[in-house]
Amino acid sequence: MELANAGVNGSAVLQARGIDKHFGPVHALKNVDFSVHAQEIVALIGDNGAGKSTLINALTGVFPYDHGEIVFAGRPVRFASPHEARSAGIETVYQDLAIAPHLDSVANIFLGREYRQTGLLGRLGFLDKDRMYAETSAQLKQLGVRVPNLRRRLVTLSGGQRQGVAVARAVMWASKVVIMDEPTAALGVAQTALVLNLMRQVRDNGIPIVFISHNMPHVFEVADRIVVLRLGEVVAELDPRQATIDDAVSAMTGSLRPRSMSNDRPAEVRHGR
Repeated sequence: MELANAGVNGSAVLQARGIDKHFGPVHALKNVDFSVHAQEIVALIGDNGAGKSTLINALTGVFPYDHGEIVFAGRPVRFASPHEARSAGIETVYQDLAIAPHLDSVANIFLGREYRQTGLLGRLGFLDKDRMYAETSAQLKQLGVRVPNLRRRLVTLSGGQRQGVAVARAVMWASKVVIMDEPTAALGVAQTALVLNLMRQVRDNGIPIVFISHNMPHVFEVADRIVVLRLGEVVAELDPRQATIDDAVSAMTGSLRPRSMSNDRPAEVRHGR
């Protein structure tokens, strides 16, 4: 199946080239090419077992890949751990949020990155709570995330508010790329709208997003480009302006050739939509 050409302005921030990954006899990724560009929300879709999580885990150092190359900020890299990827500026928001529900918003955003006070108090382990509170408040305000009280434990907040804190944490520490794995799963309508709006704001602030989702209406609402995985292979790149949800589902299932993949209708990446 021939891929549509995606017109991209500028070089990729993060790019996978010919990535292969086996789990024993299972060929989970097959010569996968994937790229993320500045000011872009690129959706990564596919049925269960298509290889979405495997690709993200390979990109972020969760486990090694067998063959291929990852280029980040113009240079070949091979992250040995998720910590290395985070240190380089790649943050991931997982479906289960990976938050500490019994800590407050400030503690969650600075978890593992706490500011210490200066001087002797800092050497003794005392934290600069006022600075962390001020920066948390400013970050949430900038992203439009409303939390009733920053000192309330996350377990007492709504699902949308907890997701907002998780996104704010990722954006605060991500200098290059944010990866969002099913961020709207199990959220209500209003909470989902908040998260989708957050994604647009992050993109418009210059940080690209990889959006993994099974929810096709959400994908078509915010994505600038859609990459379809099927059985470990990239089978389509779709332009949401030209393609339809039926096209995406057809590519995922292999039942039809999507219209937007024809040679006379190349997909184009939208910037700042």
